[in-house]
Amino acid sequence: MGDSCPIVTCSGRRTGKVAKNITDKGRCASKNMWYYGVKLHALSHKIPKKLPFPQYLGITKASVNDAVPMREFLTGLSNADVYLDKAYGDTTLEEIMGRNQSRLITPIKDKKGQCEVEKYWNSAYNQAVGTAVAKVRQPIESFFNWIEQKTGLQNASRVRSEKGLLLHVFGKIAASIILLMGGIEKLNP
Repeated sequence: MGDSCPIVTCSGRRTGKVAKNITDKGRCASKNMWYYGVKLHALSHKIPKKLPFPQYLGITKASVNDAVPMREFLTGLSNADVYLDKAYGDTTLEEIMGRNQSRLITPIKDKKGQCEVEKYWNSAYNQAVGTAVAKVRQPIESFFNWIEQKTGLQNASRVRSEKGLLLHVFGKIAASIILLMGGIEKLNP
């Protein structure tokens, strides 16, 4: 399962001035907001009754489509079922993964130009598939929420340089992974 989350350097109403080489303006549909910053992308294994452990982490500019950074990684997987949201639905990627005995499982998008009657007939099935995928993907959503609660990763408004932004992102990710592995209890007497 995988997803992405925004790391905001400033709101979309302002002009981004920090780390212009790695940031730009993007939109977070789930939070219904425009922002300047980067996106953190994660792909992880499901661990029963625990937060998932990331297998792949990466950042991109905020405007980059979610499927682009995952494409290279997903095409290299073999014998895997990967659950992602609608943003990752791509028939060519599904075909490439199929050659490696892997499956890309996403909610079903309505086709452009599809008549209303066809949408109506397919709506119950599409909704059931979407609900099933959302249940499997819920742990990755919890993972991002947990990181935000523990570290405040998504708010990078006080960062003033490119190196500072990279330190903010990867420092907080490292701290979260140590927390996730139970390393903090080992460090504290």
